Order: sequence, then C-alpha cells, then structure tokens
Amino acid sequence: MLDGETGDLVIILLSAAAAAGSFAAFALPLLNKSEKKERYQSIIEKRRRDLFAQAKEQVNNPASPQTVSARDSMASLFKMQTLLGNMGDKVRVQMLQAGMRSPSAPVKFMIARIVLPLVLMAFAMIILSSSDKEVSSGMTLMILGGAVLVGYKLPSLIVQNKIQKRSEEIALTFPDALDMMLICVQGGIGLEQTVARIAEEMADHSETLAEELGILSAEMAMLNDRRAALQDFAKRVGSAGARSFATALIQAEQYGTSVSQAMRVMSEELRDMRMQAAEQKAASLPPKLTVPMIAFFLPVLFVVIIGPAVLRAMERM
Repeated sequence: MLDGETGDLVIILLSAAAAAGSFAAFALPLLNKSEKKERYQSIIEKRRRDLFAQAKEQVNNPASPQTVSARDSMASLFKMQTLLGNMGDKVRVQMLQAGMRSPSAPVKFMIARIVLPLVLMAFAMIILSSSDKEVSSGMTLMILGGAVLVGYKLPSLIVQNKIQKRSEEIALTFPDALDMMLICVQGGIGLEQTVARIAEEMADHSETLAEELGILSAEMAMLNDRRAALQDFAKRVGSAGARSFATALIQAEQYGTSVSQAMRVMSEELRDMRMQAAEQKAASLPPKLTVPMIAFFLPVLFVVIIGPAVLRAMERM
C-alpha cells in the first residue's frame, strides 16, 4: 500500500513538473517579446527626449553652433573629435554601427585600446617572472609584443564582430521591411508614420532593425531636415541596403519622384543582393569542407576499409 501511494505521488509530481514546463515554454516567448518591445520603446523614447532637449537648448541659445541632428547626441565627444580629428569621428560611427549609443562609448573604446595592452603586458611579465624555466630575451620580447598587439586589437575585433552581426541581421530582414513600407505608402500613409509603424511591427522579428527604424522615425518627426535624418540612418546602419534606402528617399524628395516606385526597386535589389550572398556562401562551402574532410573523415574511412584486411594479414603471418 505504501509503494502504491509512493508511485501515485511520483506520478503527481511528474505531472506537475510537466505542466510547469509546458507553461514556461508557452509563457517565456511572450515574456521575451514584451521585453523586446519595452527595450525598443525605451530606446526610442530616449532618442526623442534627447532631440527635444537639443531643440529646446537651440531655441534658448540661438547663437550656439550646435545643430539639431543625430550626430549631436554625442556632444560630450566634440572635444575628443577636435583633438583626434577624423579618427574620433570614425570611432563614433563604429560605436553607432555596433549598437553602442552611449555618449561615453567612444571614450571607453579609446581608453581600452590604451589600457588593455599595458594590462596584458604586465600579466605576461608576471607569468614570465614566476616561471621556473629560463626564457631567452628574444622570446620574452616576442611574448610581450604579442600581448601588447592582442590588447590593442581586441577592442577593435569585438566592435567589428558586433557590427558584422548587426549588418547580417539587418540585411536579412530589411527587404521584408521595405515590402511592408511599400504597402503602407501605397495605402496613403505618410513616410514618418510608415517608418514608425514598420519599426513597431519588426520589433518581434529583428530587434536591431526595429531600433534603427524607430530612431529614424523619431528623428524624422523631430528634426526639420529629413535628409539629415536619412543620412544619419545610413551611417548608423552602415550596410549597402541602408545607404541605398537613404539615397533613394533623398532623391525622391529632391526631384519629386514616386517614393513607392523607389521602394519597389530597392526591395527587388535587396532581395537580389540577399540571394547573391546566399549563393556565394553556398559556393564557398565545398572548399571550406575540404580540409575537415581530409583531416577527420578520410583517416576514419581508411581505417574502416583497410583495417580488416590488415588484421587478416597479421593473423595469417
């Protein structure tokens, strides 16, 4: 009787655990979507507050040399940009393309490129000094130089990796966003409202593209110059599709051509570019698989084929 009660208790516990797991599997995606939308809304609201504060400051101080554009969101870096010239501007654009919108991100990046080599060099010196084996002076110089080089290149590699991932994600979802924009524009919705609506719809599929489109919609609504907002969007995204999108809309507004026709042509071009990229990856796959197949597959195949013959020969001998 006790064994039966124990078995029933185990079954009840397992059923409760299965029900809890099913509920978690159903609820976690919904919670994740809500978190994405909240993060997206927070970024857009922050950008709108920044633009409003800059516009208010420009109204209060009309003699101020600052202009209300997306680049002024990093006003604290103007001094660094003056000192470093084009290098500071390049670092700032890279931070935006990597999704690091904090005004202090370029400063932290430059500090990391200065401090990290010193830290790694000191760590290498501690390891070499605590080692029992004697290391030649040439090898010591090579190790220290390698530590300095790794510390100097590591921040750039991390930033470039983030830029590449964001560009790939945007390149996959941007043609679909353009198709939805085309439907909205043909339905008579304005460009600012179209961008805002598509940004909200894309929040569940591509958080990166939704954030960039949301910032673009905020800038187009708050700024007087739509051309500056589109140019800043192309700089932040950095992909060929974003540059084509900004250029086509600027030319459509400048020359009075059809925005829907420009979006239709851009959507077809971006889909062709996406297909070409997929075909290029597929074509590069066989050469990439050659070395792993030679290194791992062929030796095992030779052992399986030749092994029995070798064993029989050894038995007969």
